[in-house]
Amino acid sequence: MSYSDSILPEFDQEMANTRKVLERVPEDKLDWQPHPKSHTIGWNVNHLVELPNWAATTIRETSFDVNPPGGHPYRPPTLTTRQEVLEAFDRNVAEARAALQAVTDEEIMQPWSLLNGGATLFTLPRIAMIRSFVFNHMIHHRAILCVYYRMNEVPVPGLYGPSGDE
Repeated sequence: MSYSDSILPEFDQEMANTRKVLERVPEDKLDWQPHPKSHTIGWNVNHLVELPNWAATTIRETSFDVNPPGGHPYRPPTLTTRQEVLEAFDRNVAEARAALQAVTDEEIMQPWSLLNGGATLFTLPRIAMIRSFVFNHMIHHRAILCVYYRMNEVPVPGLYGPSGDE
């Protein structure tokens, strides 16, 4: 079985679960944060929107520079409506799924690097990047968002079974 065939069912499940969380974005609470050192609901929402695209970028490119010399530093999205969030998420999921479906087993094992100002922060095989910086990272921020929802009386969707709100 190819990497693509083995990862796509999990990808589909995790993206569907993340979409369920994003469908409940409280537009009137995007600036809410539980502590000054914590990110806001809006920041976490926008981060979840962009994470699927990291899979496509990891497969298409050999590196990504968050602050390229002579270029503009990376800027995360700042979407403010549920509709914008869901449309951008769906586009990024479709692009990531297509990249995952097309990647070969040889390509997925090649190294990928994260750079800052041209300096390498780390290098991992693409397969590890997708597992840790896409899947695990998404699950992490999705869980944070669910806690924020609970703290704001926003019903939390069931992800791996029913939630306390279902």
